[in-house]
Amino acid sequence: MDKVLNTPISENDVRQLHAGDVFYVTGQIFTARDEAHQMMLEHGEPFPVEGLPLFHCGPVVRKSGDQWELLAGGPTTSVRMEQFEADFLKRFRSRVIIGKGGMGEKTLAALSEVGAVYTHFTGGAGALAAQAVTKVEGVHWLEELGIPEAVWVLQVERFGPLVVTMDAHGRSLHAELAAEVAENMKRIKAQIVG
Repeated sequence: MDKVLNTPISENDVRQLHAGDVFYVTGQIFTARDEAHQMMLEHGEPFPVEGLPLFHCGPVVRKSGDQWELLAGGPTTSVRMEQFEADFLKRFRSRVIIGKGGMGEKTLAALSEVGAVYTHFTGGAGALAAQAVTKVEGVHWLEELGIPEAVWVLQVERFGPLVVTMDAHGRSLHAELAAEVAENMKRIKAQIVG
């Protein structure tokens, strides 16, 4: 049976997750890319976000009457937020980050400190993500930041699958893979040269 975490997600829920675990999210999530991270760190949260998953996403949306509809919501490259993420996590206590490509050492340390995980959602699957969005609850800083950078609040049902690739115990599958690739490159180079 699939593991589903309902929002708001607690620190206890997250500390039980380990790199390689797969789960889904039901409840509220919000989007924030680099400009939204900076805005929130400078001006505070536009609505309560503690325990809500943070989705690195610039969604494709359209307005129908007075309601917004999410057409696609694939993840954006997370390393762009590395300069902000540790401070963001410490201040706002989002327990789950959803993105692609992984993040760096500073974020990994903050995940352990605050009790959070980084999860990978498949790039190029924005239409799949949109299928899990049952409602666009709201949008913040739309005029200031524009559609892709604004903070979108989404109601989701079984959003995922999300793979934990950086956990609250200091493990990063991204770092492990990079080390393995570097070792393989050394071995291949030695075979070619030797």
